[in-house]
Amino acid sequence: MNAGTSTCAGPRVGQPVSLADGRLTLQLLPRAPYSACDPAHVASIGVALERQTGVHAIGSDRRESFDRWPGTLARTPAGVDVFSESAIGGEYLVLRCANELVRDRTRVCFGGAREAFALARALRRALLAPARDEGSIADLAWRLAALGLGLGLGSESEGSARRGDADRPRYARVLARIADAFEQPLLIDELAALVEQSPLAFLRGFTAAVGVTPHAYLTEQRLQAARRLLVAGRLTLADIALACGFSHQSHFGDAFKRAFGLTPAHYRRLLA
Repeated sequence: MNAGTSTCAGPRVGQPVSLADGRLTLQLLPRAPYSACDPAHVASIGVALERQTGVHAIGSDRRESFDRWPGTLARTPAGVDVFSESAIGGEYLVLRCANELVRDRTRVCFGGAREAFALARALRRALLAPARDEGSIADLAWRLAALGLGLGLGSESEGSARRGDADRPRYARVLARIADAFEQPLLIDELAALVEQSPLAFLRGFTAAVGVTPHAYLTEQRLQAARRLLVAGRLTLADIALACGFSHQSHFGDAFKRAFGLTPAHYRRLLA
């Protein structure tokens, strides 16, 4: 979870978007240090887009450390107070839902939520687009609401994700390697060797634990780094492409537009 604004936020990050006559409220929260309490009077569905660590207290005064991976989905019903604090934060999409939409009052949190992760990235792209398509955003938000609100403790999708959760300690070193060396040409064989798996077993296990393939995760890390460099404004687009591991500027531009709905140059202009 996250709160506040940041110079790394980019256009429209952090601004709540009211949908469906106020029954849904969507917010893309930026990577930024934060200390916040989430309102307990509405239910929320959150999807982590970046890894973040910190401390939180959920439904009690007891603070515990957390390590939230990308692709983690959390559904928190109304009446459950959530305090969360992180020194760095991480990009996070939260959808708040009117109480009449919520039937299951249990709190659910698990990683490797592949469909939710895909919907969150699609919503990020729609929110950052220069010409916002409210109909598309509403459609995606309802799909995320249906997915998050439909999850029960015995659901098949959650059971699969919990099996992925069990393998997460194994893949933590892979995430750390990617975070430290995303600009390098990291091959699946090298990453699989870190956890002593065959490439095929690694591909399956990592995807179950995180919700995307290793290559997709590596690309996401490169693009997030590029966003921060675009905000800083000191490097050319060609220099940013090379600094973030893209083979050339056009490759960077194509990947950036697919992910965020606008070119790096347009993104930088919107920040000015």
